[in-house]
Amino acid sequence: MISRPTERDIPAIVALNNLFAPEGKTLHRTAQFVEEHLHDYRVIRGEDGRILGIVAIDEYSPALAELVGLAVHPSARGRGYGVLLIEEIADLARRRGYEELFATSFSEKIFEACGFRKVTLDHFPEKVMRYTRIDRTEVEMAEKHCFTRILRAAGQAAA
Repeated sequence: MISRPTERDIPAIVALNNLFAPEGKTLHRTAQFVEEHLHDYRVIRGEDGRILGIVAIDEYSPALAELVGLAVHPSARGRGYGVLLIEEIADLARRRGYEELFATSFSEKIFEACGFRKVTLDHFPEKVMRYTRIDRTEVEMAEKHCFTRILRAAGQAAA
């Protein structure tokens, strides 16, 4: 059900991601951005092959990554796709050797259900520094919350 996208999927990924950008739920992404980060995306497809959900991973350091761009098409909500995508990216982060995965979101329930704990954004000064330069609204997160999940202890071998 979850797969790696191909270059043919870039327009669909951009469209689904940017569907939620005006509400501040995702950052606006270009086709160039998605193409450059295609290996970091995972998608869920419907029976007809259409992309119904997306998520990506964004590296901050060899030990820290962020879950970004989580989006499920409104027609596919309520099927557990968000949880599946979060778990897929957590597994990908673990396989890539990250010790910690974090996310910012308006939704507390889904991340807490996936084993994340709520923290303040200043727990991740890397995020604040990066997005102050890129998009200040990403760090002025009125209703957005920050979540973290420890994937493995520092120095522990990847499973």
